[in-house]
Amino acid sequence: MTTDPATAARLVDELVALMHLEPLGGDRFLAQSEDIGTPAVFGGQVLGQSLAAASLTVGADRPVHSMHAYFLLPGEHAPIEYSVDRVRDGRSFTTRHVVARQQERIIFEMSASFQTVDDGVDHQLAMPAVEGPDGLASELDQRLAMGDRLPERWRIKGLEPHGIEYRRVEADDLLTPIVQPSESAIWMRAIAPLPDDPVVHRALLAYASDHGLLRAAMLPHGLSFMSGQVRPASLDHAMWFHRDFRMDDWLLYVLDSPSASGARGLCRGSLFTRDGRLVASTAQEGMLRIVRREPQSKDTPK
Repeated sequence: MTTDPATAARLVDELVALMHLEPLGGDRFLAQSEDIGTPAVFGGQVLGQSLAAASLTVGADRPVHSMHAYFLLPGEHAPIEYSVDRVRDGRSFTTRHVVARQQERIIFEMSASFQTVDDGVDHQLAMPAVEGPDGLASELDQRLAMGDRLPERWRIKGLEPHGIEYRRVEADDLLTPIVQPSESAIWMRAIAPLPDDPVVHRALLAYASDHGLLRAAMLPHGLSFMSGQVRPASLDHAMWFHRDFRMDDWLLYVLDSPSASGARGLCRGSLFTRDGRLVASTAQEGMLRIVRREPQSKDTPK
């Protein structure tokens, strides 16, 4: 599905506006919420907004290099208040702690570290050789192609275009995936040009980094978000920013899951630019509870 330029620009503007926070005074900020069809607020939204809130209290000469977050309670599709604690302002490093609240309930907390731009050793993991994004179907196109097979709860929000496009490298059935190794890869980018503000790009990468990450723990078991066989929930999320990037250029998200046990799955991700630079890394543990359905009884014929 091709989104016309005017619609694409509007959708991206809405995402940028989602990362714009209203100052409430005293390092407190108010953000709006979007409803992408999930029962609770999308975790990536809270990740991006919390990073934007922390960044508002730090000078532009100190970009974020890491963030560590915990999802404490499901968020509602309603405004969220973010409170920033200025933990430390050092010679080279700055630390911030962010708490997200709805109706006085703490739903999320995050610590972020910012650093002056310094020189040092430089190396990186090589980007795997995978198919490029050109010619791959978007996840939206995949859902549209499912027709009547698409579960009813996905037929409204799941068929609407979004400001970030995702294209899976591996061919896969969204409803009944085959059992396969946990390694996977997704191309992603904003579908229209973004402002040049690096904070916007970092906040939107934090937003997008929550998409598809927990899926890596489902692949070895033939499970999917759409199947209804598993109830997933993000528990924590860590992210490290290594190099500059633009979110409106293609990024490759390479994922794997080294372990799943105790109804939890651990997943990792590496984000590369199209020319192979490693720009960020992620790790997340999520809850994966299998939905047990009681067999339906049949009336005994008389």
